Amino acid sequence: MKSNLDFELKLAEKLRCVAKESLPERDLWPGIELALVDQAVIKEPANRFNKVSLIAASVLVLSFIAWSTFEQFNRPLNDSVLVANLSEQHQLQKQALLVQVKGQPALTQNWQEQLKVLDKAELAIKAALKNEPNNMALLKLLQNVYQQQINLIERVHSPKWTQI
Repeated sequence: MKSNLDFELKLAEKLRCVAKESLPERDLWPGIELALVDQAVIKEPANRFNKVSLIAASVLVLSFIAWSTFEQFNRPLNDSVLVANLSEQHQLQKQALLVQVKGQPALTQNWQEQLKVLDKAELAIKAALKNEPNNMALLKLLQNVYQQQINLIERVHSPKWTQI
């Protein structure tokens, strides 16, 4: 029994030493509780406001996208501007390609005649588009002629070692 009593006395003494070292000078819990409550009260309305404003902004953006998409599809397509832009882009690409291949030997001698035939086809399609500006088949045909012109220039001037 004596060893038990010695043990308890030593334990009590150690606890008193530890308690003195780690205990704060005053009770901190009321301050911690007040800080937690204040933060919850301050953050809760701010979070609600942020959530509401985020939802409102999302609805506004989605509404704008829906409205602009609806307006775009209801607006008549100005095909003359589309054809003009397509033609201008093609002419720039074609001229750049011709400058690039200038001086390279051509694989065939009549490639420029073939290019003139494609140019005539382009003019015929553009004339048809003036009569039927909303004809998507003609627009695709024009794009096809443009692609054939580019392919002709590239293939005629490609080196023989790349040909199969």
